[in-house]
Amino acid sequence: MKAAKDCRPAFLPHLRRSRRPAAVQGCPGHCRGASCECDACEPGAEAVAAKGWLPAHKWLLLRRSSQIGILLLFLVGPWFGLWIVKGNLNFSYTLNFLPLTDPYVILQSLLARQIPEKLALIGVTIVVLFYLLVGGRAYCSWVCPVNLLTDFAYWLRVRLGIKGSAHISRPTRYWMLAMTLVLAAVTGSIAWEMVNPVSMMHRGLIFGLGLAWAVLLAVFLFDLFVMRHGWCGHLCPVGAFYSLIGKLSVVRVRLPARAACNDCMDCFAVCPEPQVIRPALKAIGGTPPVILEANCTNCGRCIDVCSKDVFAFGTRFGNTVVPVAGVPQAAPK
Repeated sequence: MKAAKDCRPAFLPHLRRSRRPAAVQGCPGHCRGASCECDACEPGAEAVAAKGWLPAHKWLLLRRSSQIGILLLFLVGPWFGLWIVKGNLNFSYTLNFLPLTDPYVILQSLLARQIPEKLALIGVTIVVLFYLLVGGRAYCSWVCPVNLLTDFAYWLRVRLGIKGSAHISRPTRYWMLAMTLVLAAVTGSIAWEMVNPVSMMHRGLIFGLGLAWAVLLAVFLFDLFVMRHGWCGHLCPVGAFYSLIGKLSVVRVRLPARAACNDCMDCFAVCPEPQVIRPALKAIGGTPPVILEANCTNCGRCIDVCSKDVFAFGTRFGNTVVPVAGVPQAAPK
C-alpha cells in the first residue's frame, strides 16, 4: 500500500516524520509549495473528526473570549464612560474596589528607586498569588492583547506558506528582561514601558495609536515574515518575567493518557512553545506526565487538537499515567 504523501508545513521540519494514519488524513497528495491546502492536513483535523468542531476549539475560543473581553473592559470606560475597570494592565482598579498591579512594573519601579503606594503593593500581591496558581505565562495566552496580533501573524504565515524563519535562541528573552531591569536602575525610570508593545497598544486604542502603529506593525511583520512566534516566543521580556513567576504554579497541562499518543505531531504544530511538550510526552529522563516547563502558556491548544485526549488541565501534583489497552506502560512515577 502506497504511503500518503507528507504534507506537513516545511517550516516545521521536525514534523515531517508524522505517522498520521492515511485513512484519517485523506490527503489527495496535491501540495502547493510549502504547505498542503487540503483540510485533512490541518493540525487538529483528526480531533475535529473525532470530537466535533466546537470541542476541538474549546480552549481557543475561551482564550480569545478572555483576551477580547479583558481588553474591552479597559476600553468601555474611556470610550463610553462605563468605568468598570480604570487604568491599564500596568495598574487597574476594578469596580472601585479591586486593585491589580503588574509585578514586572513594580520590579522596574523599585529598581528605579520609586516607592510604590500601598494600593499598588496590595494589587501586586493579588496578581502574583493568582499567577502562582494558574501559571505565569497564562498572562501571555489569556490576557495579553498583543498575543492576538502575533497569533494572527502566525495564522497568516501558515496560510501564505511562508517557510523561512530566522533563528534566535529562546533564552534571548531573558537577556531582554535583564536589559530592561538594568535600564530601569540606570535611568531611574520604568523606561521599558515607554516602548512596551502591550502598553503602547492600550495607550494607542485610547488616545490614538500614533507611534504605537509603528511598534505594533513591526511586531506583526517580524512574526509574519522573519520568525515564527518570534516576539512572544523568543524576545518578549514580559513573557520571560511571567515564566519565572510560573515556575512553581499549580495549574498545569497533564498527560494522563500519554501512552495513547499516535505521534500525529499536531500538538507540536499548534504549540507556541513546542519544546515544553516532549519531556512530558516521551517521559524524557523519567519526566512525569505533566508539563512542568515554565514557558508553557497554558493555552490549551494541545488539548483541543489531540484526537486521543492525551492532554488535560490539572495540577502539578499526584500525576499518574492512565493505562491504555494494548500499549506497554511504564510504572507511574
